Amino acid sequence: MAAADPLPGRGSRSPRPVVRELGAFGVVGATAFLVDVGLFQVLYAVAGVDPVAAKLVSTLVATAVAYTGHRYWSFAHRVRTGVRRSFLLFAAVNTTTLLIGLGVVWFVRYPLGHESALVLQAANLTSIAIGTTVRFLAYRRWVFPARSPATGEASPADGGPPPTGPAVLSPARLSPPAASRSAR
Repeated sequence: MAAADPLPGRGSRSPRPVVRELGAFGVVGATAFLVDVGLFQVLYAVAGVDPVAAKLVSTLVATAVAYTGHRYWSFAHRVRTGVRRSFLLFAAVNTTTLLIGLGVVWFVRYPLGHESALVLQAANLTSIAIGTTVRFLAYRRWVFPARSPATGEASPADGGPPPTGPAVLSPARLSPPAASRSAR
């Protein structure tokens, strides 16, 4: 194994793209999380909206925030698929996680009979944790793939050509190449 190999058995592929994706995913996710939790609390505890309806609205708003952040920052270095394709897949993944979230809140509120905002917020947080894991894995695999679904072309993270358009100036694209960082 050469000293430059970042991971044994993986050749010269660097873990940095995954680390960058995870970091950006975390920032975008934290922003969407705050929107989801804050809006849910305001709608349920302040405005008196039904908890399931509050969860629906807070998730839809947070989803719009997350799509924009992930497409144009977290996964901007990956193969660019059409907005329609990526948004439809994004919506499908988020619909699945929304149904999980609604199910968790519904189950705690109705069959278990809890009305406390604190208990319902705990159920909401649990559904967010489950949804976050499902979303990260699904986004990497299907929504923002490493290879083009149509051509099989690799993304820059996998040795393919860099993207064109707004993503070229994203923060991830402004960092120096790995070769110049390792020379420092």
